[in-house]
Amino acid sequence: MSENGGGGEFFAGFLIGAIVGGMAALLLAPESGDETRQRIQEKGIELRDKAGDLSVQARQRAEDLQERGRIVLEEQKGRIEQAIEEGKAAAAKTREELVGKLEGEEAAA
Repeated sequence: MSENGGGGEFFAGFLIGAIVGGMAALLLAPESGDETRQRIQEKGIELRDKAGDLSVQARQRAEDLQERGRIVLEEQKGRIEQAIEEGKAAAAKTREELVGKLEGEEAAA
């Protein structure tokens, strides 16, 4: 196979093979052409309905995952805010202790 243009040749061969295969299937089918077309139409409708159902399920799953992600995010946000507040309180307490020690040392000096 040559390095340039090989994809187009493959696609053309694939397309020709699909057409020939489809014609052979119609010619060798045990049913009449009308029955075969009817069956193909029914299967097409069935596949379309299944695809629609899968689409609805996928959309619902995505919405569920999005909601779960939002809940986890809110929980984490609350934990972070709590940790920040605790850190501020600890820093303020430490500052007050240090200021108290400095004032005590200055008074003793």
